[in-house]
Amino acid sequence: MKRNRERILRQAWIGDAVLCVYARSKILREGGAVDDARAERMTSNRFLAALGEPSEVEAAIGAAFETGGLEAAFAWIEARIVPLFERQEANRARRFRVIIDQ
Repeated sequence: MKRNRERILRQAWIGDAVLCVYARSKILREGGAVDDARAERMTSNRFLAALGEPSEVEAAIGAAFETGGLEAAFAWIEARIVPLFERQEANRARRFRVIIDQ
């Protein structure tokens, strides 16, 4: 049990770094500017908890990186994390517009 948790935490440590690289490059590519708040929303444990236990989500990214490199890890993120993040960002933008319009 302890050995499995240690493996998860090692993979999560790498997965967290890969997710940060992905988030920052996506934000710069799409928005053309640094947006720390958006990067924080995409990589936070609060957001990742919507997908499962945050360390396990990050460990899955780390495992994808270990087996297939950055390309595989980015593909994992795009398939599993990005769709939820984009839905949440769209909902956030709608809520913000409603507040501004009031």
